[in-house]
Amino acid sequence: MIQAIFVGLWGGVAIWFGISVFRTSSMVRSALSLLASMAAIGGMFLALEAEFLGVLQLMMMATEMSIMAIFMVMFMMDPGGLGQMEMTHQKRAAGVAGLAGGAVAVAAVLLADWGPIVAEADGPDMQTRALGIELMERSMLIFETAGVTILVAMIAATAVAITRQRTP
Repeated sequence: MIQAIFVGLWGGVAIWFGISVFRTSSMVRSALSLLASMAAIGGMFLALEAEFLGVLQLMMMATEMSIMAIFMVMFMMDPGGLGQMEMTHQKRAAGVAGLAGGAVAVAAVLLADWGPIVAEADGPDMQTRALGIELMERSMLIFETAGVTILVAMIAATAVAITRQRTP
């Protein structure tokens, strides 16, 4: 019962900060709201006793959102939102798409055949070990490729954004 309360609490926090991402005119506040939303999802993993995924979520998102905030401050014309720029476009179409996507997700959850309930599951330590083996064997090439691709994209974006100055 306590576990369900904490999962619901962290879920509510994640949704609240997810909404606040689009409610601000500041790119930095938006990035921090997104970080808080992702940290709340990490809290949900921890409440579900998936410690590995929870800590991984917290570490990855903290790093990712920090880098994103730094790049936004460096390259955005108004990262603080003082110019009252509009952060949302096509509000009606975005709202309809969001509601339709949410309805499809809820329908998929409710109508899916989840199969029989497991009578006895492995402990969290064995589940973590099995996940680690999965990540380090079959999925390692995918993660490494994605990591290198993201790094190359960040370096390329920085190289394109920097103006070259000639020294006499």
